Amino acid sequence: MSVKAKKHLGQHFLTDESIAKNIADALTEVGYENVLEIGPGMGVLTKYLLQKKPKITVMELDRESVAYLKDVFPIEQINLNTSKGKFEIIEGDFLKKNIPEIFNKKQVAIIGNFPYNISTQIVFKAIEYKDFVPEFAGMFQKEVAMRIAEKEGSKVYGILSVLTQAFFDVEYLFTVPPNVFNPPPKVDSGVIRLIRKKDYSLPVDEKLFFRVVKTAFNQRRKMLRSSLKSFNLSDSLKEEPIFARRPEQLSVLEFISLTQKLADHGI
Repeated sequence: MSVKAKKHLGQHFLTDESIAKNIADALTEVGYENVLEIGPGMGVLTKYLLQKKPKITVMELDRESVAYLKDVFPIEQINLNTSKGKFEIIEGDFLKKNIPEIFNKKQVAIIGNFPYNISTQIVFKAIEYKDFVPEFAGMFQKEVAMRIAEKEGSKVYGILSVLTQAFFDVEYLFTVPPNVFNPPPKVDSGVIRLIRKKDYSLPVDEKLFFRVVKTAFNQRRKMLRSSLKSFNLSDSLKEEPIFARRPEQLSVLEFISLTQKLADHGI
């Protein structure tokens, strides 16, 4: 039995064993006893994760893949421990699940060869669950992976970069060519690792920080005094040097400082 990749689910099955092992090895296994793999497909990455210490839980939306993982995978991987205490399969959509509830508010690392069509949503969910996610690693469309890891001053630096890097240290690990997938995608892929910062609490209001970043990048080519005009900036505030800059020029720390400035002015 094999599973057919489904276009509407954005499935591209990795066929290169060495790359699967390298993705699994991106996990440090520090600070958690649970790993959640999103979209395991036929388990090419799963089998390397099962060789590690944490318990492996896989979450899969595709019923055909779920059937394969339940019935065929344990027989194919008879040398691995696929007992309930080590390996669990959850059928469902990661974006609709309450991850802290599933893992009883324990720390859980997230990993996967993420479907391109929902990969940025997965990252935003990991940010939402940051109190419970010390580590996050996996494969994205290369352009998205680079955007997450990019620093200020780049054209691809944006909302995803700032919001991720506010809470996680991001490392771009390696690039994966299209020919190691079935079916091959039309673009390169990139593997990244996010490790939660030791102190990941912001010194400013988090909701205001998110709002400032998103509003600023909605008009990324304009100076901040224009892109943030919906905040009803005072004339004196507009004259401060930071408001003459464009959002892509600001580091994460400068966005935090900008949020504090707005808060100090009662915004």
